[in-house]
Amino acid sequence: MVDWTEKYRPTTLSEVRGNDSARDDLKQWAETWDDHREAVIVHGSPGVGKTSAAHALANDMGWDAIELNASDTRTKDVIERVAGEAAKSGTLGGGTGGRKLVVMDEADNIHGNADRGGARAVTRLVKEATQPMVLIANDYYDMSNALRNACREIEFRDVGKRSIVPVLRDVCRREGITYEDAALSALAQKNAGDLRSAINDLQALAEEHEVLTEDDIVTGERDTTEGIFDFLDDVIKEKGAEESLYAAYDVDETPDDLLNWVEDNVPKDYSGAELADAYGFLVNADKWLGRVRATQDYSYWRYATDNVAAGVAAARREPKGGWTRYGPPSYWSKLGRTKGTRNTRDYVARKIAEQSGCSMATARREVMPFLAAMTHHCKPRELTVAMAAAYDLEEEHVAFVTGSGKDTNKVQDIVADAEASKAEAAVEHSGGAFAGQASVEDVDASESGDTGEDEGDDTDEDVFVDDEEADTKSDDAEDDDMQSGLDEFF
Repeated sequence: MVDWTEKYRPTTLSEVRGNDSARDDLKQWAETWDDHREAVIVHGSPGVGKTSAAHALANDMGWDAIELNASDTRTKDVIERVAGEAAKSGTLGGGTGGRKLVVMDEADNIHGNADRGGARAVTRLVKEATQPMVLIANDYYDMSNALRNACREIEFRDVGKRSIVPVLRDVCRREGITYEDAALSALAQKNAGDLRSAINDLQALAEEHEVLTEDDIVTGERDTTEGIFDFLDDVIKEKGAEESLYAAYDVDETPDDLLNWVEDNVPKDYSGAELADAYGFLVNADKWLGRVRATQDYSYWRYATDNVAAGVAAARREPKGGWTRYGPPSYWSKLGRTKGTRNTRDYVARKIAEQSGCSMATARREVMPFLAAMTHHCKPRELTVAMAAAYDLEEEHVAFVTGSGKDTNKVQDIVADAEASKAEAAVEHSGGAFAGQASVEDVDASESGDTGEDEGDDTDEDVFVDDEEADTKSDDAEDDDMQSGLDEFF
């Protein structure tokens, strides 16, 4: 069965519904690419037509489109080999000449060192590309600052109901589907913002019903964004304790998220004693959630929900009227702002844990503070180089531990020296490529008597053995020195 989202994918930008301004910006970017030669990040919610617009643009411009999925080509080596070939030469495993449009989907799924240099490889790639590149992302701020700064940005907003209905009507006409107008309106409302999801639902319904009616549209699935704001109105302003508790059951949020929502928004309507009482219930809820985290017994969730919903509603002492601008928890935006820092911290902790045989939690809490104190601002330099070599750290990791800027020459030189130190250690401990062969030949010659010396003269063999022992002792001494350097970290 043919997927209708593919069957009716727009072939030109003029067929892309909604986002007229973003569509025009994308066309202008392509038409002036030879002047600026910048990549562009097209971002927005899933299903709003980002990838379809990119392919439609290629058709309009007469360019060949090469689509890559960043989640499948995440490592530095793969990105440089596959995407780099396409972006720099315009070919991928051969191919024809002419302009190519490189479309990298899910570009926000590359997170630096978790993908072994993938984010840095993409950033370098977009700067060096000789072909136009479109990076598709759901969350623009999930991408690194360096990558965002290297590209233009175009946002595709959610597709409105008025734009979805004509698309559904056109698909029904082409497929010969009989429908009620109210059914398509309900379907568009249910999938507000997501055109792709609306078409998928239409296809599923058409297989089960000869005539689409409004009753056929299942509206039981909640819109969590609208649901949470209704819940806040119920708890903070309108309903009593019992009704608020039932409202909590109808919201598709965990008790942790409900707590964050209510905690940030309740001061907008409560004050004085009622606010103090509300916070008292939220404190109780947080205690129950802590017990869940400690025991993994999720039956305690019900007590947290009791306090968040029924408790806060019970704290209300007077009616609340009017409209209040509720907003998402500030805690979430804080997590978004610090995500890059936390990823860097976790990478360093993981490397320490692997080398030391401890847990990541121990590495974060007990080892990293000592490393930070001992290598503050990269002093002493020798110890900082040894740390970077031992834990395979790059500029951003050394900067994180030492408190220095990752773009400074000092940090870059330390990482370069650490790489050189690792290379020297690899050569020294690997042995000569023909060492084993030479020793075998000498032994064979000695056993056969064909040594070129008198039979009683075993000087060469003794020298060979002595040299081997000397090398072994030297290697042992170096191992001891390296271990002693690592021991200083702890």
